[in-house]
Amino acid sequence: MILNKKNWKVGELAKQTGLTVRMLHHYDKIGLFPPSHTSDKGHRIYTETDIAKLQQIMSLKQLGFALNEIKEMIGNPNLNPVKVIKVQLESVKESIRMQEQLCIRLERIYELLNSQQEVKVEQVINLIEVINMNKDKYFTQEQQEKMFKELGLEERKQYVSKWAEITEKIRVEYEKGTPSEDLDVTQLANQWNELLSKLTLRDPEMAKAAERYYKDNPEIGKKLGIDKQLSDYIKKAISHI
Repeated sequence: MILNKKNWKVGELAKQTGLTVRMLHHYDKIGLFPPSHTSDKGHRIYTETDIAKLQQIMSLKQLGFALNEIKEMIGNPNLNPVKVIKVQLESVKESIRMQEQLCIRLERIYELLNSQQEVKVEQVINLIEVINMNKDKYFTQEQQEKMFKELGLEERKQYVSKWAEITEKIRVEYEKGTPSEDLDVTQLANQWNELLSKLTLRDPEMAKAAERYYKDNPEIGKKLGIDKQLSDYIKKAISHI
């Protein structure tokens, strides 16, 4: 097969896209992104149609879909590439908005430090919150603004402190082997759940976003004293309320 500028070998494609040859080989192996052609010498040959498909794959991957999910979606003849681009565009815009918010807070702290003024702990805490949210993109801009506006820092601190206190009491019961349906445990779980509802402003979508955040970042949960075993125990207790 004679190559032209509309065909790419795997090494050429990797170089131009910034992906690795190993990754492209893996995508081929699992049937996610096989090349359209193979040369007489066994080289993978990719076409413009393949490039369009790769763009869809990378867009879906950037949006957080697993490779097996992407494979299923790409194989769907009803997949609308325009919608994929639109969703990714909205995701990028959201990321830009969060970066701008982070930039504003960093500039303020920089100005205070540069003028040797005191940086309040509240400002640092808010900055940490923005960094965490920005990193994983679990909360929409509207949800973030709602959290900052409707729940003051002191009130949030009180809720978190009480929530951590109840979490520790539940852990004691869990380690004692107390059944999750025990009345004391269910009462604690009810208080725990009520505080969590307050922290998420009784917003179901915000609660789901928080749950995804802690599920994908177990190290954060551990810092708060909640591992998967305790989380499952609390969920069982709540189901008995």
